[in-house]
Amino acid sequence: MRIVVLHGSTRQGGNTEALTEVALEGLERTDIYLREKKILPIHDQRHDEGGFDPVDDDYDSIVREVLNHDILVFTTPVYWYGASGILKNFIDRWSQSLRDKRYDFKASMASKKAYVIVVGGDNPRIKAMPLIQQLKYTFDFVGMLLEGYVIGKASRPGDIADDSRALAEAQWLNYELKREIGR
Repeated sequence: MRIVVLHGSTRQGGNTEALTEVALEGLERTDIYLREKKILPIHDQRHDEGGFDPVDDDYDSIVREVLNHDILVFTTPVYWYGASGILKNFIDRWSQSLRDKRYDFKASMASKKAYVIVVGGDNPRIKAMPLIQQLKYTFDFVGMLLEGYVIGKASRPGDIADDSRALAEAQWLNYELKREIGR
């Protein structure tokens, strides 16, 4: 079982990355920092006869990498009660992959398991739930299971170290992932 982490934070070394490190400690994985990639917003051509025009950015290489993994970990700070723009751009472009004849994107994604790690500062265990639901519905659409999520509370750099509940849940996720890989 191969793990890929799609880091949706625009800040290096922030609270979301710190919580993700706890959840993935000791696990071999591929880290994709979306902030380091060029992912253009979708130009919606879903209903055009010819489908989507090729786009000169990093999206295709990221999707190919994602498709080579079994477990996908999506991480994002809670930005205005939703996912970060860079993670949302990446997911919006799935519409393009659904029409791509090079692979059966939906069937490939259906064989994967997803986990989500989010960190927010404004009562995130309540206010981040719509974000978790949105991702679950997105994953449901492609047949991918949402296996679990961790929500952390932090605002200023380093605050995640004070959220004992999130740290415990991240350790639980670490245990679950190690168990899953050991099967």
